[in-house]
Order: sequence, then structure tokens, then C-alpha cells
Amino acid sequence: MMRAARSLLFVALLPLFAGCQLLDAPRQSASHAGQTRMQGELTAADGKLVFQPCQEQRRYIVNDSGGTSVLQQAASLADDQGKLFADVRGRIVSSAAAGTDSQLDVEQLYRLERSGAACNDENFRLLILRAAGHGPEWNLKASGKGLVLEREGQPPLAVPYMEEQLGDGRLNLSTEANGQKVELWLATQRCVDSVTGSVQHMSAELRVNGQVQRGCAYFGGARND
Repeated sequence: MMRAARSLLFVALLPLFAGCQLLDAPRQSASHAGQTRMQGELTAADGKLVFQPCQEQRRYIVNDSGGTSVLQQAASLADDQGKLFADVRGRIVSSAAAGTDSQLDVEQLYRLERSGAACNDENFRLLILRAAGHGPEWNLKASGKGLVLEREGQPPLAVPYMEEQLGDGRLNLSTEANGQKVELWLATQRCVDSVTGSVQHMSAELRVNGQVQRGCAYFGGARND
């Protein structure tokens, strides 16, 4: 096993019993007061998982206070470089000791993936959500200007849409335009991409004229649910 992957695995398993208790703990309130959403790079260092925000020098020791299983997920995704892109929300706890990294209490994991370019995605801040799946390939991006649906073997479809919140973290995006009925059903449920292995915080079901395809989804920078 490669050294970086071993380091992340070591982080995920220390301490084993404390980790199990954390995963079984009840989730916190949905309130985001005092929390910040950040994107950046995860690496293992000195037996700890470290988060460095995009285009910044600051570093934070990761504490999974929300039971997101980010440590275990990072260990399973680690490649030979040991670097991952993470999109998280949490609270920053400043260190009282000079020269010591502050702590990031992670409450929500939106996305975790192997990527060296995600920090440079200039469209992320304008994106409300992105959903994608395989077999055949499809990709849907929604913003304040409408949604764009791309499907393998089909021309792109750019249309306005309506959103309906259904409770329990479930959403429905729908449109009827250009002779097409498109619905995207979303549920707040951990989803692992079957091809890339990336972890996303919502499962997705795309229906186009009654044809169903499944995939994963995450909120973009224009939304902080």
C-alpha cells in the first residue's frame, strides 16, 4: 500500500473506538450559525488529517464533530499523492498556541474527490447544484439562469426550471420545454460515484420523458443548505 494512503488510513482508524462512537452520535441541529463553508485540499500529516483552503496558506486540523465520516472516506479515496479535494462546512477553532494549526470542526461534508483542479473551478460560486450519473453518461448543472442537461448521444438542453422543497432535505427540479419533460429528484443521502469514487452529499434521480437514470449530486457555491 502506498505511503500516503497508509497515512490517511492511519488517521481514519485513530482511535478506533472513539471513531465508532462519533459515527453513531446524533447529528447536530440544522442551524448554520457560526459555521463557514470552505473548499480546499485534504492531506495527512503527523497522524492527523489537515485541511488547507483553496488559494490560502492557512491549515486546519480536521475534527469530525458532525459525524460525517470524512476521515474514513478520505482514507478510502487516498491516491499515491495523498491529496484530496474537499468541500465542507464547519466551525473554526483558533489555536491558543503560537505556531500551532487551528482546528476545523467539520459539520457537513458536501463533496470529497480526487482532483487537482477543483480549486480552480471559476463557475463553482455561480452553481446552485450539480448532478451526474453513468450508463449512459449524464450531467446536469443548475444556476440562477436555468439548468443545462447534457446526456450522452443527445444535444445539450438549456431550459428554465422550477424548484420544490419536499421536506426531510428532499428537492425536486422540474421543467417542461422543447417537448421534453425533465425532473430531477434529490435526497440528502450519502452517495458514492460508481466510476470516480467521489463522495457527494445527495443522491439524484433524473427522469426525462419518464426514462429514469440515477446518480449523485452536491450543492454549488451559490447555495449553502
